[in-house]
Amino acid sequence: MAEFICLYGKDSASIVIKQPKRSPLFLRMIVLVFAMVCGLYICLRQFSFQTSQLVPTPITTRIHYPKPQTFNRSECGHNPVRFFAILSMQRSGSGWFETLLNSHDNVSSNGEIFSVLDRRRNVSSIVQTLDRVYNLDWFTSASKNECSAAVGFKWMLNQGLLDNHEEIVDYFNRRGVSAIFLFRRNPLRRMVSVLANSYDRYAKLLNGTHKSHVHSPEEFLDTAGRCTF
Repeated sequence: MAEFICLYGKDSASIVIKQPKRSPLFLRMIVLVFAMVCGLYICLRQFSFQTSQLVPTPITTRIHYPKPQTFNRSECGHNPVRFFAILSMQRSGSGWFETLLNSHDNVSSNGEIFSVLDRRRNVSSIVQTLDRVYNLDWFTSASKNECSAAVGFKWMLNQGLLDNHEEIVDYFNRRGVSAIFLFRRNPLRRMVSVLANSYDRYAKLLNGTHKSHVHSPEEFLDTAGRCTF
């Protein structure tokens, strides 16, 4: 924009110089920005004043894994119980994984409960067994107390699980059961473990006894070193 405007009069010798008028839009923008800054400043001052007047309230938290005194369910009524099922195959590390879970004070994994044929004979017997577990009516050595925060078991795929998978999936969805799929990364090693376990069942290499799981390098060498396939 030009700062000055030159006008020539009738007389060529006279030159009139006028300063241009300021744009009203520019002045309005300045006023608007100033008003916005003032309004923002006032709002911030009021917000800081209100927050300073608030009285802090104590925050109460619930312990998800309680330490009960009487081990009675009424003592832990506020504690939610989560349901799970470990779906796996034999010789895949499910026993080791279940040992880790049961090392927690408030987690109960009840083992391979469907190894008994009567519990998996049909869908009705399977559902009855599941209800006993998830209604906290299943008492085994792994059932520590009635204040368990998570309750479940391990279920082999060849123990009626695949034959009745549709009904079981519907039951899991209805009761909110979390399925934990556990499989061995190397299937060949699982098959070798299956054969070794089957052989040791009759050979009983560990001092005349059979152990499905070894717990030391010496037991492993004593068992695996004598297996012939």
